This record gives sequence, structure tokens and C-alpha cells, in this order.
Amino acid sequence: MVKRKLVVLTGAGMSAESGISTFRDSGGLWEQYPVMQVASHTGWERDPELVNRFYNERRKQLLTCAPNKGHLLLAQMEQDWDVSIITQNVDDLHEKAGSTHVIHLHGELMKVTSSLHPDDPQLIETMDEARWEVQPHERAKDGSLLRPYIVFFEEAVPKISEAAQTTSTADVFVIIGTSLNVYPAAGLIHYAPHGIPIYLIDPKEVATPPDLNVTFIQSGASEGVARLIELLKG
Repeated sequence: MVKRKLVVLTGAGMSAESGISTFRDSGGLWEQYPVMQVASHTGWERDPELVNRFYNERRKQLLTCAPNKGHLLLAQMEQDWDVSIITQNVDDLHEKAGSTHVIHLHGELMKVTSSLHPDDPQLIETMDEARWEVQPHERAKDGSLLRPYIVFFEEAVPKISEAAQTTSTADVFVIIGTSLNVYPAAGLIHYAPHGIPIYLIDPKEVATPPDLNVTFIQSGASEGVARLIELLKG
């Protein structure tokens, strides 16, 4: 039997229960660091050592975090659904939970790459517990400065076309833990086929287009995914 297609868009709220610092909420990282200083192309050009230190700290934090129940339940849903996850998060918690098809829109924290050719697969390196820090002036394989494999502000989002195409194949579209304020990711909701069920999981109210068939589950990621599974069974 062919499995139905479930496409899930996740944001910072997906990983908050795992202890990952969010960026935009009160007390988030943007209150501690000027965003354009540590997460923009201009900031990288101005002070690459500061940017690498910032992402070294994020990697160190990630190594202490584990997938939460929401991550694990999404991975388990692959038993009954053809699941694709599109995430705005740069952590690897979906993969650690067992999800097999994950599109990272904004890059991957545990990877580093060339500052000249950041999207060249041959120049992307994966970090781990034994090596999670980029050292000052450390070089990529092509001799350029090693940089985080992160889509900085002021840079294009190379995987947005793949994400839009994947969304267009959905039988059910789910949004978890994102305010739908960050583009181009927020625009993916408009690529969902007309009339399909859309579920939005978030503890806070999120504005959605009035013409879409959106069911709001007001809760955190773990409780919300459990509730989603029950609703899909019904």
C-alpha cells in the first residue's frame, strides 16, 4: 500500500523542549548577540573569528541536547506515512530521532564549509564530539577560511525550491513551532495543495491565511505531535 504524504515544517519551537536556545523569543539569542554581527554575510566578512566563536558555542550546546518526544514521534510516524521534514532549525535532532528525509533550509550546525564555495558538497565537513570547534584562521579544503554551514542573513536559501516542491506533494501539511514570520520558509504554506488538511502546533497563537483549512493545536511540540497522531487516526 502506498503511504500518504505528510510534510512537516518545523521551527525553533520544535527543539525548545530539548534545551536549544531560541533566537526570537524573550531571552533568546538575539537579545544576547546583535543578529547582524554573528549571523549575516556582512558580519562574517567583518569578523569571521567572532562568527566562528558564536557557532562553536552553539555546537557545544547542541552536543548536550537530545531529541524530545516530539522529534521521536515524528520519526515513528514513518511507519504509517511517507514523512518529509522541512526544518528551519540548524540542529540535527530530527536525524538523531530517526527521521530519514530532512531538508535543512537554513543549514546544519554540525557542518562547516568553504567560505568561497559554501554549497559545494566536496567542501562540506561534518563535525562531531571529538571535533566541534573551528580554530582561528582554520582553512577549508580549498584554502579559504572555514565557515559554518549556515545560511546567513543576506544570503540566498538554496534549498527553498526543493522544500516548495516537497510541500506541493503533501496530503497533509503540518507546521510546528514557528511564527510564520521568517521568509522564504513562511511562504511554504502557500505551496500546499488546495484544500488539504493543515495542522499548526504552537503554544502561542499564530496568524495564518484565512482561506486555508488550518487546525490549530495550541501546545508544545511533544504534546502537540501526540495530539496530531490521534487526530490523524480519527
